[in-house]
Amino acid sequence: MIAGIAALILGLSYLKSSPLFERSKTFYAVYDNVGGLLSGTQVTINGYNVGNVTSIKFKDESGRLLVSFSVNKDFEFSENSIAELYDTGIIGGKGIQIIPVFDDAPKAKSGDTLPSKSKPGLTELVQQKLTPLQQKVEGAVSNADSLLTSVNDILDEPTKRELRESIAGLNALVRSFKGSADNLNLLLESNKQQLDRSLKNVEVITDNFSKLSDTLVQADLGGTLASFQTTVESLNGILAKIEQGEGSLGKLHKDDALYDNLAEASRELDLLLQDFRLNPKRYVNVSVFGKKQKEYTLPEEDPAEDPSQGDNPQNP
Repeated sequence: MIAGIAALILGLSYLKSSPLFERSKTFYAVYDNVGGLLSGTQVTINGYNVGNVTSIKFKDESGRLLVSFSVNKDFEFSENSIAELYDTGIIGGKGIQIIPVFDDAPKAKSGDTLPSKSKPGLTELVQQKLTPLQQKVEGAVSNADSLLTSVNDILDEPTKRELRESIAGLNALVRSFKGSADNLNLLLESNKQQLDRSLKNVEVITDNFSKLSDTLVQADLGGTLASFQTTVESLNGILAKIEQGEGSLGKLHKDDALYDNLAEASRELDLLLQDFRLNPKRYVNVSVFGKKQKEYTLPEEDPAEDPSQGDNPQNP
């Protein structure tokens, strides 16, 4: 009977993973949500099993959960070490791993409550990433639906008919371009020999231009251009002096009185020649056999008598 009771106690301790005869320390951690953590779940440090979860219960009326777990006494760490709740597999399951801290703080002792945190699992990370993507997809679908609705509103029956007509016209235009291309190909094929001769003529002309350029280079075109530039510079100097009033041309250009005198002299010379043509006897007197010269009679229409013609040239 005693042996049966002892076996029952040992069996219950084994099933509950209770450290009945094991040398271990008990620690506590507080979590908002344990995500399905069970009693007896292994507690690890750096992936090595160092203990088990012994109990899970509510800490207070706020609903927070107090988790107690045992850790082997053979491993020492600071009381600032963290008890992290993490996913043990892809399909689910939670476990606790101790992230040891080695600092100047006191060593963690049995009964201490360690700082805690929860590491997001693969499912939670996927949900965190997929939720914004889902929202974007929903927004894109909604925008696409609105766009299709707007397109349907725009593409009424007259617009659809005009669009079909435009597409038909475009097809006709493409066929026309194809026909033009066929005609052009036929034209090129039928005039291939003429085109070849034309290209050969162009080649000959290019060779002639090349020879002409060589001739120009040999003819010292550069020297000729330099001489022409010198001549242009000299001409610019002469024009500058004329502009400044130097020399006869410069004075004629700048002195209005000289120009007026030349114009007046030219006008008087023109009047003199005209009077000489009209009245030659006034200037030439030839007497043969000593005949007395007749007295000069002024013509009725003598340009010299015109007041607008200047002074009277009757007595030159």
